[in-house]
Amino acid sequence: MGGGTSITNSLFFSSLLLLSLSLLQLHSQNGVVYAQEKIASSEEEALGIFQERETLEIIIGGGGSPSPAPAPSPPEYTPCPPPPKPPSRLDKARKVLLNFTNYIVDPNGYTNNWCTQTFNTCDFRGIRCATYPNSNELAVAGLDLNQAGIYGRNNKPLSLSGILDRIPELTFFHVNSNNFSSSVPEEIVKYGFFYELDLSNNKLCGQFPMETLQNKQLVFLDLRFNQLTGPIPSQLFEIPLDVIFINNNRFNQYLPENFGNTLARYLTFANNQLCGPIPRSIGKAANTLTEVLFLGNNFDGCLPYEIGSLKKAVVFDVSKNHLTGPIPYSFGCLRQIQFLNLANNKFYGPVPENICKLPGLIKNGNLTLSNNYFTAVGPECWKLIKSKVLDLTNNCVPGLPNQRSQKECWEFLHSVKPCPNEKYLLSYSPCAGHWNKESEDTEEVSAAPPVTYNALKPHRLRL
Repeated sequence: MGGGTSITNSLFFSSLLLLSLSLLQLHSQNGVVYAQEKIASSEEEALGIFQERETLEIIIGGGGSPSPAPAPSPPEYTPCPPPPKPPSRLDKARKVLLNFTNYIVDPNGYTNNWCTQTFNTCDFRGIRCATYPNSNELAVAGLDLNQAGIYGRNNKPLSLSGILDRIPELTFFHVNSNNFSSSVPEEIVKYGFFYELDLSNNKLCGQFPMETLQNKQLVFLDLRFNQLTGPIPSQLFEIPLDVIFINNNRFNQYLPENFGNTLARYLTFANNQLCGPIPRSIGKAANTLTEVLFLGNNFDGCLPYEIGSLKKAVVFDVSKNHLTGPIPYSFGCLRQIQFLNLANNKFYGPVPENICKLPGLIKNGNLTLSNNYFTAVGPECWKLIKSKVLDLTNNCVPGLPNQRSQKECWEFLHSVKPCPNEKYLLSYSPCAGHWNKESEDTEEVSAAPPVTYNALKPHRLRL
């Protein structure tokens, strides 16, 4: 037993000695610890070295594996940026206007300053800005391209879509004398403050654009000098339009029976292909209708006596049609009339004296009855002939110069068919309240330039 203990102690001290020697051989270089290699001279020594290395690794703490990297520092806190501000009404309109210039040819340079270099959109030529109702936002309230003469790039049709349908804040859209040829976009129905639409003197075709009648805010509608065809819809006379200019198109068929429901003050049907009689409902427009042009169509039949109810009428023109019969006696009630034109029809009979007493005609007015078959005039009408207010050229009045031949007059007067209610036409006077009694009201009315006759030219209108 004693001998075994000595051997054990001896091995223990030997191990300690070897460990001390190994530790003395360690050195440090650049902060990293390295162990110098020891070469074994025997198997037992090699075993001891292995044990030494294992012990050293345990003591040093490496365990044979690299130390873990230190945890990264948390990044500094950066607050999220606010969401981008939505584009304003003016910003949206600017984008639409700039985009529109990519599709047009502008031979007159009307839109030259519609570009990014023009900082303020409200400075674009033809653009009118205003504060949008119920907000503080500035918006494009109106667009005026009148007489710009623009057309589509690369010979493509110039469309209203892409501009009229993209600016819902519009109150007016005036593009007289351009080359727009597409349909009217239906988006205008939703525009809450859209009052004026002028598409005159363009290249619109097809039937009446019904989209224009679905916006109940519209008060001014100008479609003249286009190529629109078909009937005039009855809905046109059921919305509160103040101005209706649809002359110089190709509208045909009869005027709707509800024509008199119109609230329009200025109305032109001139130079279309409308036919049939003028509706008797016209008398319902007594409180509003101021000027109306039927000229240059194919209207026929006799004039309804209800026309005499138009107490605010200043202009009434049915020239260049196929109308016939006597002038209704009720025309003596047109107290405000200044321009009355019945020329180039087939009217006959005596010219009523009560018409020649109308104050608006006497003072700087105009009464044109030429190229008909009238047969007689009284003293008051002779006065208007002498003052050159009344034109009776090429009629059948004896003793008046520049009349039709007796043969031509005889042939017509012996072949013409009388109006169904001709006796009524010659006697009824709505302003007198009883039969064949003239009103004593002779107030003078000063003549003013008519508005509707300006619509017979294709240029823009200034009302």
